[in-house]
Amino acid sequence: MSHVPIATNPHAAQPTSLLAMTRSLWRNRQLILQMSKREVIGRYKGSAMGLAWSFFNPVLMLVVYTFVFSEIFQSRWGGVGGDDSKTQFAVVLFVGMIVLNLFSEVINRAPILILANVNYVKKVVFPIEILPVITMGAALFHSFISLGVLLAAFALFNGYLQWTAVFIPLVLLPIVILTLGLAWLLASLGVFLRDVGQTIGIITTVLMFLSPVFYPISAVPERFRHIIMSNPLTFIIEQAREVLIWGHLPNWMGLGIYTFTATVVVWIGFAWFQKTRKGFADVL
Repeated sequence: MSHVPIATNPHAAQPTSLLAMTRSLWRNRQLILQMSKREVIGRYKGSAMGLAWSFFNPVLMLVVYTFVFSEIFQSRWGGVGGDDSKTQFAVVLFVGMIVLNLFSEVINRAPILILANVNYVKKVVFPIEILPVITMGAALFHSFISLGVLLAAFALFNGYLQWTAVFIPLVLLPIVILTLGLAWLLASLGVFLRDVGQTIGIITTVLMFLSPVFYPISAVPERFRHIIMSNPLTFIIEQAREVLIWGHLPNWMGLGIYTFTATVVVWIGFAWFQKTRKGFADVL
């Protein structure tokens, strides 16, 4: 049975509290699930391999990373964690790419979410606040497929898995919350400021190179290290490597502080979206 969204007046004031956000997500959970599934399947619609591409894409990327960085660049991660095999650099790099792609896929799409779904704003009574959540759902699907490929590769290369890998959902939760908050903010701004989409593309590219994806933090000169550490992706990337690669427990205090900050951001983003959404139909 399809889920029918509850009717709301698009020009009426909308609730902005965290409780209202939670209630909206719970009330529309079936719709979010259905549309996230459609988003994933729609990406591969018409291709011969279909959904199988969601598995083969990360496999092919991992093979490329392994060949390029271990055979051509002869890259090493510096022996962090006591293992510096030829394949280790590619596996460590792949962890960073998973976190980066989860963040950038949602953030890059956020500014055009409302513009690409004008009918939901103008013609159909629809809970448009779930659009960023649907994008996040599709991004999470691809991230967990990539994580499965990573764990399989790690087990193949090393002959074992780190038991601390069970904590990876808790490590990723704060960046998911933070990204959702930014997505709500950008989805709203993208309606009123059309240049936001172009700007965000540049910012996410800069963040990629200012994240410890292709290099360890220890390789950054001390005078520039504070710039890398201030990047919101850095802490999550490092913690993901701790639990997936090095077998260490996560920094619980750091994750707690990050989650609190992310919760503040998600509330601000949701509140901004709810307060500005009544002007979407007029602008569009």
